[in-house]
Amino acid sequence: MEHGIGLGEVAARAGVSVRTVSNVVRDTGRFSEATRERVLRAVAELGYRPNTAARRLRTGRSGVLLLAVPELSMPYFAELAGHLLRQAAGHGCTLLVEATGGRPEAELDIVLGRTDPMVDGVILSPLALDDTAVTESAARRPLVLLGEQVHDLPCAHVTIDNTAAAREATAHLLGRGRRRVAVVGRQTIPFAATSATRLNGYRQALAAAGLGYDERLAPPVAEYHRADGASAMRTLLDLPEPPDAVFCFADALAAGAMHAVRERGLRVPEDVAVVGFDDVDEARYAAPPLTTIAPAKEELARLAVAALLDRVAGAAPTGGGPSILLAGHALVVRESS
Repeated sequence: MEHGIGLGEVAARAGVSVRTVSNVVRDTGRFSEATRERVLRAVAELGYRPNTAARRLRTGRSGVLLLAVPELSMPYFAELAGHLLRQAAGHGCTLLVEATGGRPEAELDIVLGRTDPMVDGVILSPLALDDTAVTESAARRPLVLLGEQVHDLPCAHVTIDNTAAAREATAHLLGRGRRRVAVVGRQTIPFAATSATRLNGYRQALAAAGLGYDERLAPPVAEYHRADGASAMRTLLDLPEPPDAVFCFADALAAGAMHAVRERGLRVPEDVAVVGFDDVDEARYAAPPLTTIAPAKEELARLAVAALLDRVAGAAPTGGGPSILLAGHALVVRESS
């Protein structure tokens, strides 16, 4: 017996049999793609959740997945978590969400199952997990990593091409006639793969335009919060030759940077053009609306959940090594540049 909404109600909503609903939710049996979409739509609309205790007794699996991200207060991770929740529900799974604070011990505890051993697998966005710890954890439970590949592990890494995206963002500013383009988001901590790949793309665009890299135009930041963006932008505006454009590695950093520009009595984009990264919901409502890189968040979520469920079912990446799953991205041009 299911808790709350049952298979019968989902079947009635979808116009199919209870057996068909069960097959779709468990991904067994035969059914058309149109039927699958109809059932999953009914599952999402009704908020159906399987009885995980009964499922574990029947299959040895709970149908519960765990998402671990550094901070849910960061808009990008909050929005991505929403997409992942919907994808998991579409497969008849429950998704638990935890924030690690980017602490290595918290990340390790989660992937080793010390916090919730009943989950079938983990989707982790790591900030500080080292190779040795991840190697140990990967052997313990199914694992999918979000973000750049920094570990040579037999698990899927789901990401976008951060270097190409950063190159496009920087080239956009250069194409608008800006010649002193700064970046906000460079980090010096270990395992800062997002920072490293985006900085690489920025430098590639400068080189292609015949411009050199000036580290004074890339002040380090501790985190990707609005306050970090504002502080870094103030440092840039204090330079003898301040920038005429800035590419921020997160929309939150861009929001802080634009605040710092305004408090100096300057204008965006007339005095300083600004481009962000993530295309979070607030980007389109910024003043002015923010030009930004838009990762395909729904595709990232779909790839991550599908890859994790493959691992739960016993499938391993081809060749036993890491598999890189790339989602798309696009530059969304708005008034800030």
